Amino acid sequence: MESVKKKDKVFQIFCPCCQSLLWIDSVTQEVVQSEKGAGKKKKSLDDLLMKEKKRKSEFDRKFEATAELEKKKKERIEERFKKALTQTEKED
Repeated sequence: MESVKKKDKVFQIFCPCCQSLLWIDSVTQEVVQSEKGAGKKKKSLDDLLMKEKKRKSEFDRKFEATAELEKKKKERIEERFKKALTQTEKED
């Protein structure tokens, strides 16, 4: 009967970080037993290459978008400068 009481005081927890199963004593709050999980699923080389290509294409897209924004910003500044220059010439 004592082993049944001990089992009632122990509970299981699944660790999302290391994918392990832990048995914890509720009285002492210590890990009684642990069982290593499957861990992270290993990916194939093709999966990793595909992921890297997607990451690179996303980076290239963001870079081009940023370059386009900077180009437009520079054009607006030049327009404002020319406008201000013509206004100062008219005042003279």
